Amino acid sequence: MSESFDDIAENFEYLDDWEDRYRYVIELGRAMSPLDDSLRIPATMVEGCASQVWLVPRVEGEGEAARFFFDGDSDAMIVKGLIAILRTYYCGRRLNEISELDAPGALARLGLDQHLSSQRSNGLRSMIGRIRLFGSECAVSGVG
Repeated sequence: MSESFDDIAENFEYLDDWEDRYRYVIELGRAMSPLDDSLRIPATMVEGCASQVWLVPRVEGEGEAARFFFDGDSDAMIVKGLIAILRTYYCGRRLNEISELDAPGALARLGLDQHLSSQRSNGLRSMIGRIRLFGSECAVSGVG
């Protein structure tokens, strides 16, 4: 993934209408590698999403150098794009940062809070909650 969250925010500002922004979100999702079928299991599925969503966390490094990453996938292209955006926001951060980050505030920069259906917004909150839980569990267990 070559784009940063700030790059995505700048691109959102450049795009004039929400149809173009939705297409861009879908393109971000299409650019992600699909999740291996062996990882599409109940333990990785995110509850509270209208579509099927899987998130698989991983930690790279050890101790203070440990960084959080996750892979994900969805059966809905717009949701897969939202996962891609969340990856730019969360991946590569220190474990102790994950639960402290203001993802809803960051996503508000994109206007997503005002332009997603209530089902998509609920699903996005569920994904953020799951990511925060992953980060906390990894930090507490000393994984990494």
